Amino acid sequence: MKTSDFYYELPQELIAQEPLGDRSSSRLMTLDKSNGTVGHKHFYDIVDELHAGDTLILNDTKVLPARLYGTKEGTGAAIEFLLLHKHTLNDWEVILRPGRKAKPGARFIFGNGDLKAEVIDVINDGNRLVRFEYEGVFEEVLDRLGEMPLPPYITKKLEDKDRYQTVYAKNPGSAAAPTAGLHFTNELLEKIKNKGVNVGYVTLHVGLGTFRPVKAEDILDHKMHSEFYILSKETADLVNKTKAMGKRVVSVGTTATRVLETAGLKGLPLKSETGWTDIFIYPGKDFRVIDALVTNFHLPESTLIMLVSALAGRENVLSAYKEAVKEKYRFFSFGDAMYIY
Repeated sequence: MKTSDFYYELPQELIAQEPLGDRSSSRLMTLDKSNGTVGHKHFYDIVDELHAGDTLILNDTKVLPARLYGTKEGTGAAIEFLLLHKHTLNDWEVILRPGRKAKPGARFIFGNGDLKAEVIDVINDGNRLVRFEYEGVFEEVLDRLGEMPLPPYITKKLEDKDRYQTVYAKNPGSAAAPTAGLHFTNELLEKIKNKGVNVGYVTLHVGLGTFRPVKAEDILDHKMHSEFYILSKETADLVNKTKAMGKRVVSVGTTATRVLETAGLKGLPLKSETGWTDIFIYPGKDFRVIDALVTNFHLPESTLIMLVSALAGRENVLSAYKEAVKEKYRFFSFGDAMYIY
């Protein structure tokens, strides 16, 4: 199967540059995976698509304001840090721009010296391991000085950091938002619960690899990125109970899907687990846990559109995307949503 099999034409103006004023007023395309039938609704209509006894699984990761702008100590040269992974309390893997000459021992200053960093080592892909120095709580310092690491296709500055955060975000660690969850409001979640739908949470810290293009001609030659996840006993039990009752597990986003399907590789019933997943889901792969999916519209030739195509069929998905372009849906992180059932 070729990467080009997942290409579609997208006019630049359909890439959403900012979120809507009301999260739940975004549009919702419904897609019946059995026959490719599409429908057009608003996201708040998702309540009507869910049934009592279903379980909705959300990714409660929290995006770090992981982009820092500072200067090099001694020269005053401008520098940009992008935080990727925490190694220890104060040691982080980061991307530096420009960073080719940043050797171990190089020091940097952010803000008025509230945050300092020293390069400890050069590691994977030219990334740096740096040690931060600060007073107080690192997350609070980062919240003051950092900016949200918006995807490269969003060029407009985000005025409100919380709009690149789900309303249920809890566990800090992501370099990107689980964007399918951005459409939910607390009020909408209450309506869903009041209908008798269960709500459970997993954690998957979204890495920048989610935006990495598939460069291999054959998708099987693509090396998948790895992301840290947590599946609690409470959520595993909830999924197992839902399955035993013959009800549906509805995953919100490809990230929650990656957690559930990674755990499902060991078979049902699910058990609590924590680890790193590099699961690659593409047409031909079976889904062992999820029955339906809430998701956004994804980049052409991305691993995300491949995952969605595995669930609904490549032809159905590309046909639905063509319809979305025709109807001028908004695409990608701040765009509209799709419900595949």
